Amino acid sequence: MNVISIQSHVAYGHVGNSVAVFALQRLGIEVWPVHSVQFSNHTGYPDWQGQVFEAAQIARIIDGLEARGALARCDALLTGYIGDPALGVVILDAAARIREAKPGAIWACDPVMGDSGKGLFVREGVSAFLRERALPAADILTPNLFELEILSGAKLETPSEIRAAADRLLGQGPRVVLVTSLASEDDTAGEIQMLAVTTEGAWRIATPRLPFAANGAGDAVAALFLGFYLSTRSLPEALGSAASAIFEILQTTLEAGEGELQIVTAQDRLESPRHRFQPVPL
Repeated sequence: MNVISIQSHVAYGHVGNSVAVFALQRLGIEVWPVHSVQFSNHTGYPDWQGQVFEAAQIARIIDGLEARGALARCDALLTGYIGDPALGVVILDAAARIREAKPGAIWACDPVMGDSGKGLFVREGVSAFLRERALPAADILTPNLFELEILSGAKLETPSEIRAAADRLLGQGPRVVLVTSLASEDDTAGEIQMLAVTTEGAWRIATPRLPFAANGAGDAVAALFLGFYLSTRSLPEALGSAASAIFEILQTTLEAGEGELQIVTAQDRLESPRHRFQPVPL
């Protein structure tokens, strides 16, 4: 299996391609990373150094990959944070060219826009691009609850409202919608949940909520879910494996007392976690 991953990259820590590439490689998948930015560290710190690459440069990298025959051997495109709508246009073109060269290739789009309590943190035009152009074209969509609300245009509070919104997104193009970072219904169970929906059914999975938040967890989930989905072609199996793997990474990070995801330390447990969680069909 081969994946092209167009995401941000940091030298220190694990977000964007800095977590997605290693996670997919550790699952036995070849990854051709295309970095949309290269920073010293993620922007959650008070300062950072680095460069945002122009969309035209990303397009040239895709051209170079095509010249090597990589598009015809690409099984999936994975994308995350889009810093500018112009990059979105390049990604759309890349997805179309990959599908033309390799029929059956899929696009897994993590529509990074913001989060509850933080609000939007993308440039003007990015949300509209994701809603109007990426959503209809993607095969797998992995929004958190905040992003699902933006994509669906509605405030979502109950499990039935969340499920209905995910179903509506399915009607616009994607084959799979995976909603991450969901609290339990009464928010007293100490759990964090994910909901995966297809036209064939829906599954929910819960893991214990750990007492910290780590940058890059959403990027890791998107990559892990794609990796397990490519391997199994089973949504419930991919959901259960991805949830178990991200919990293992987060638990390892907590045990180490570190602020950055300890995915290297946890690597041997991605496929053999200490705790295996099972999705429940809805």
